[in-house]
Amino acid sequence: MSDVITQYGFLLLILACVFGFFMAWGVGANDVANAMGTSVGAKAITIKQAIIIAMIFEFTGAWLAGGEVTSTIRSGIIDAEAAGFDEQPELLVFGMLSSLLAAGIWLLVASKFGWPVSTTHSIIGAIVGFAVVGISVDAVMWGQVGSIVASWVISPVFSGTIAFVLFMTVQKLVLSTDDPFANAKKYVPYYIFLVGFIIGMVTLVKGLSHVGLEITFMQSLLVSLLIGAVAMAVGIAMLKRIHNVPEDNLDERFKSVERVFGVLMIFTACSMAFAHGSNDVANAIGPLAAVNSVIASGGVFDTQSALPMWILLLGGGGIVAGLAMWGHRVIATIGRNITELTPSRGFAAELAAATTVVIASGTGIPVSTTHTLVGAVLGVGLARGI
Repeated sequence: MSDVITQYGFLLLILACVFGFFMAWGVGANDVANAMGTSVGAKAITIKQAIIIAMIFEFTGAWLAGGEVTSTIRSGIIDAEAAGFDEQPELLVFGMLSSLLAAGIWLLVASKFGWPVSTTHSIIGAIVGFAVVGISVDAVMWGQVGSIVASWVISPVFSGTIAFVLFMTVQKLVLSTDDPFANAKKYVPYYIFLVGFIIGMVTLVKGLSHVGLEITFMQSLLVSLLIGAVAMAVGIAMLKRIHNVPEDNLDERFKSVERVFGVLMIFTACSMAFAHGSNDVANAIGPLAAVNSVIASGGVFDTQSALPMWILLLGGGGIVAGLAMWGHRVIATIGRNITELTPSRGFAAELAAATTVVIASGTGIPVSTTHTLVGAVLGVGLARGI
C-alpha cells in the first residue's frame, strides 16, 4: 500500500471531486448545447425551455444509463498491468487528476469562445497523453483506442443513414402529399411513439444494471412499449391544440405542418438530452471513479469495482450547473449557424443521433455526440438533395 495514498488519500479524493465537477461543468456548458442546439435552431423550443429539458433528461440519462461508458473510460484505455498501477497506485491518481484538469481547462476555453468541441475526444486525448508521458507508450491499450477512434467515423455514418431514411419517410408520408397538415397530424404520433420506444428499449436492455435493476429482454420490450404509448398519448394531447390555417399560399400551409412537427421536436430534444447524459457524463466521472476506487480500497487498483451512486449524481449535477451558467453561448452558435433546419428535418436528425448515441452507450463505446449530430444533419441534407 502506498504511503502517498495513506497520508493524502482524502485530500486527493476531494481534488478529484472538484476536477470531476469542473469537467462535468465543461460538458454541460459546451456539449449539451450541441444536443439542444438543433431544437432551438428549428425554433421548436426556446433557449430557456431547452435548458429546463436538458437539466431533467441529462441528469436522468447520466444516472440511469451512464455506467457502461464510465467503465471504458476508467479502465479501458490504459493497461493496468503494463502500467504497474499495482505497485504505484498513486501514479493512476495523479494521472487521472491531470487528465481531468487538462480536459476541463480546454473545455472552459472552448465554451468561452462558443466553439462546439467534442468532450469525448478531449478526455480520451488527455488520458492517452498522461499514459504516454507518465508511464510508457506500451501502457496504452491501442486496440481499444483504435476501436473508439473507429466509432468516431462509424457513428456519423450510422446516424446519417438513419436520418436519411427517417426524412425520406416524412417526405413520402407527409410533405409530398396533397394534404400535408392532415397527414402530419396522422403520422406524427407514431414518430413520437418511436422516440419513446427506442430510448426506453436501449436503456433498459443495456443500461440499468449498475442501478441494481436486472430485467429480462421481454420485460424491457413491454416497458418500452408502455413508455412509447405514454409519450404518444402526451403528444396527441399536445397536437389537439394545433389547428390548420387555411391558406392559398403554399409557404403558409407548410408553416402549420411544421408546427405539428414542432411538437415532435420537443420529444426528440428530450431523447437527445437523455442520450447525451448517458454517454458524455462518463467523460467527467470515469477518471473520478478510478481515483475513488483506488483510494477507497487503500491503494488497490480494481478494474471492475462498483460505481458509487454519488459519483453519477455529482456528474449529473456538474452538467446541469454548466448548462445553466454558460450553455446559452454554444446553443446560440449552433442554433444560428444550422439555419435551414425546420422541425420536420430537425426531428429526423435528432432522433437518428439520439438512437446512435444511446446504442453506443449501451455497448460502452464513448462516441462524440457532436459528430453524430453533424452526421445526422448531413443525412437529412442528402435526403432533401442538400
